[in-house]
Amino acid sequence: MSALIRHFVVHQLAINEQQQLTLVPRNSCFSVTPEIEDLAQQINHAFNTKPGKGVGGFIEQGAEPAKDEEGEDIPVSPFQAHLTAMLEDPETFVDFSIQSSQMLKKTMTDMASIETGFVVFSHYEFLATEYLMIAILNTKQHVEINRELELSSSDHLDLAKMQLAVRIDLTQLSTTPEQNRYISFIKGRMGRKVSDFFMQFLGCEELVDIKQQNKQLLNSVDEYLASEQMDASEKNATRKTVSEYYKEKLDAGEDIQLKELADKLPKEPEGDDFYQFVANSETPIEETFQADRSALKTLAKFSGQGGGISLSFERNLYGERVHYDAGSDTLMIKGIPPNLKDQLLKAQK
Repeated sequence: MSALIRHFVVHQLAINEQQQLTLVPRNSCFSVTPEIEDLAQQINHAFNTKPGKGVGGFIEQGAEPAKDEEGEDIPVSPFQAHLTAMLEDPETFVDFSIQSSQMLKKTMTDMASIETGFVVFSHYEFLATEYLMIAILNTKQHVEINRELELSSSDHLDLAKMQLAVRIDLTQLSTTPEQNRYISFIKGRMGRKVSDFFMQFLGCEELVDIKQQNKQLLNSVDEYLASEQMDASEKNATRKTVSEYYKEKLDAGEDIQLKELADKLPKEPEGDDFYQFVANSETPIEETFQADRSALKTLAKFSGQGGGISLSFERNLYGERVHYDAGSDTLMIKGIPPNLKDQLLKAQK
C-alpha cells in the first residue's frame, strides 16, 4: 500500500574545517516524484522493521500546563511549538525543518553527542494516518559497472543501518494526545539510547517499552496455552497463528491489536478468551503497540546461551525429539544434526 507524501526535505549535518558541527540546509522541499515516494516508503518500512523501539509523548509541565496571555496552553518543548505552528500553516514546512535541524544541532553540541549525516523530514499519510518522520541517515558507497564494463562508484543512503529516527503520529496527537502514545523512536545501538539527545531535542519522554510489550505478549500467550486444555499439536497451531498475525502486521507496517489477535485464538467453551485472560493478569498489556520482528524468532524457537553453550531448536520438536528433565536439569536430544554428530564421533576417538 502506497503512502501519500505531503512534504519531503533533507538537510545535512557535517563537520566544517574548524571541526565544528554545522548545518547545510536545503531551501525547498523535493518534488513528489515516484523516486521520492519510493524513498519515503523505504524509510517508513526500515523504521517499522527496527526492533527495540520506545513510545511516549511530549513532556507535560506538571498537571496544569502554563498558559499564555490568551489563556492557551504553552508547549513545554520548543520543538512542539514549532510543530504546532507548522501544522497550522503547512506552507512553512521547510522553515520548520530548518529550525528543528538547528535545534537538533544545538542539542547535540550541548550534550557532546555529535552525529553527522543527512537529516530527513518526511511528512506523509499512510493507512489513513498522518505522520512526521525525522531520521538521520548516513551513506554507503556502491560500485557499479556499466555496459562498457567501466567501473564507477556512487553513494547511497544506508537505510539498513538507520539508528536515529523518530516518528510522530500526527493523527493521534490531534485526537487523543492524553494517551501520550503518539511518538515512537528507535532506542539506540550498543546500549546507547537515542534519548541522549533526540529525546532532549523533542522534549519527549518514553512511556512504553515496545520490546517489553512484545515480550510480555508472548509470555501471556504461553501462560494462556498452559491454562487451556490443549494438546501439543493445538498449541503449535496456536503459536503458528500468532506468528502469521505478526508477519501480517510487520509487512503492512501496522500495530499489534490485542483484541484483534485474541479473536484469532481458540478458547474453551466455558473459559476466558485471550483478551479476558490478559485483562485479568497481573501484568496487563497495551491495547495496541508496534510489532517487534525479533518476536517471530521467539515464537518459532527455543534458544539460549551461557556457560560456553549456545543452543537453539524448533519449538515443535519439544516433547518429541527434545525432552527436558527439570529435576536433573538435563536436556535430552534424539537425532543429533549430522554435522554435529560427526564432530562428536571424531572427538571420541
